[in-house]
Amino acid sequence: MKLKSYSLFLLFILTCNWAGAKEINLRDFGVTPWSYENASPAIVKALEAAKSEKEVVLKFPGGRVDLWPGGAVKKELYISNSTEDDTLSKVKNLAIYLDGFSNITIDGNNTLVVLHGKMVSFAILNSQNVTIRNIRFDYERPTMAEFKILEISSNQTKLEAHPDTRFDVHNTQLLFYGEGWGAKPLHTVVTKPEKDQVFRTSWKAFERLQATKESANTVVFNGDVSEAGFQKGDVLSIRDPYRDNCGAFIDLSKNIVLENVSLHYIHGMGIISLFSEDITFKKVAVAPRKESGRTIAAFADCFHFSGCKGLIEVDSCRTSGSHDDPMNVHGTHLKITKVEGDNKLRLRFMHHQTYGFKAFFAGDSVAFVNPDNLMIYDFGKVKIAQVISKREIVLEMEETLPENLKEGDCVENMSWTPEVIVRNSHFERTSTRGLLITTRRKVLIENNTFYRTGMHAILIANDCNYWYESGPVRDVTIRGNRFLQCGFTQGEKGYVISIQPETHNFPKNEYIHSNIRIEDNVFECLGSPVLFARSVRNLWFNNNKVDYMPLSEPNETPVARFRLEHCKGVKVENNEFNGFQSQLLEVMNMKGSEVKTVPKGIFGN
Repeated sequence: MKLKSYSLFLLFILTCNWAGAKEINLRDFGVTPWSYENASPAIVKALEAAKSEKEVVLKFPGGRVDLWPGGAVKKELYISNSTEDDTLSKVKNLAIYLDGFSNITIDGNNTLVVLHGKMVSFAILNSQNVTIRNIRFDYERPTMAEFKILEISSNQTKLEAHPDTRFDVHNTQLLFYGEGWGAKPLHTVVTKPEKDQVFRTSWKAFERLQATKESANTVVFNGDVSEAGFQKGDVLSIRDPYRDNCGAFIDLSKNIVLENVSLHYIHGMGIISLFSEDITFKKVAVAPRKESGRTIAAFADCFHFSGCKGLIEVDSCRTSGSHDDPMNVHGTHLKITKVEGDNKLRLRFMHHQTYGFKAFFAGDSVAFVNPDNLMIYDFGKVKIAQVISKREIVLEMEETLPENLKEGDCVENMSWTPEVIVRNSHFERTSTRGLLITTRRKVLIENNTFYRTGMHAILIANDCNYWYESGPVRDVTIRGNRFLQCGFTQGEKGYVISIQPETHNFPKNEYIHSNIRIEDNVFECLGSPVLFARSVRNLWFNNNKVDYMPLSEPNETPVARFRLEHCKGVKVENNEFNGFQSQLLEVMNMKGSEVKTVPKGIFGN
């Protein structure tokens, strides 16, 4: 869909009052706010009644509504980046389940939906023209423990559990639990409130010590944990890293709008959109309720888009307190495991958490990729796509396969790649990156604030060897944003913006990414370098203001604030640099003459 026509559609969705649409009120199905009763069976019945309507508004009653797995829809789902490779059940408990719906609005009426046990807040499958608005979701017992360090010394450390954390001590080891689940401390993140920073850390310092439950909300560890660098007042958030759920799921759907939706806690990945088209998030927040006192809202990513197309628009959104990236947009490289004749090949999902869904459809255009250098060497069109197992897909192509194709190469679905707009949004309190963007269509990242992301505020990657997240970018504009003290956990590698395809093999005069504009932004760098770029043709860094506040001592080895590797056509013009006392630019596998600067000589070239 063209940008103009899609904007008109969105305007209609956001402004119409659904004149003529039938209204179904959950109160009429027995949903009573503040009753603390299980409303899951009533919501299932109300949605069954709504499905036969041409246009319908399902209205929540306001206040608080509680949902349990009992009476909710249960369905086996395989979800990108969120399905472990084992024999355990993949059945999910779905709080709001829309499958095969058209022209429906879920109006939350500012209801707080409280989930009990592991549940998906909403699932939209095989549906179109769906709006969810004015609704909030939270967990009664988050599947993550939070402990504040009350006392710390060389002899012992005392932790205080958050009121929403349930814990016990068994055989001197700490356990935490909730409604229908239990876990041992594993993956750990520390929030330092006085610095408003979040770091990845480890539970190992506590793991070897004996724990004693001192009271209903305090636990004492006997021994020294000083090697971990913890301090009094730090907040530890602890979880089992096993991914068996997600916050919400949008699959094989079209024209989906989330407006004024808040997720205050997510178990597993966040809102995952998979092979869907034209998705808008307007005023969507993933952040703890202020009154909860919790620091973390998301088990992993907040907004995750895998293999989508059309336009993805994220506007006026907010993420705060995630254990992984606030937003990720990518496709998936599948590996060629067998060539079967002149026009047929067998593909395999390679990452252990991404498999089990159809990734190609008849008529899709594909690119054949060399995994060693990420270069596309040919193209094709799918005639038939057949899923033969949870891990394998067979493609029959319209034309003969490329002569130089070989087993071990990868295939990317080019048809399912989206345009992306991210604007007017705020990303904070994460130990990882801000945005990960890899799509060959137009990208605009505009007027956002990235506040103290532990790693890169923006990462443009592409790889065929670990995550298998594709692909190249062709038109990216990053403008009018504020990057405030990002990259603080990575030291000299903590570039605020990193363009980092996962290869070190550079064919002459060939480049993976192209046409990236970074302009009119403000960078406030607290000891972190500014920009890393690898294998980019046409890179502009213009009209930016960069304030650098070095943390290192003057006698330390200078670190380049800009590092370019195998790039061509780089322009750095009319920027304002303040506070730089060391060399600005380092180039590798390229000539310095590929960098054109105005004024000349600002990089010493």
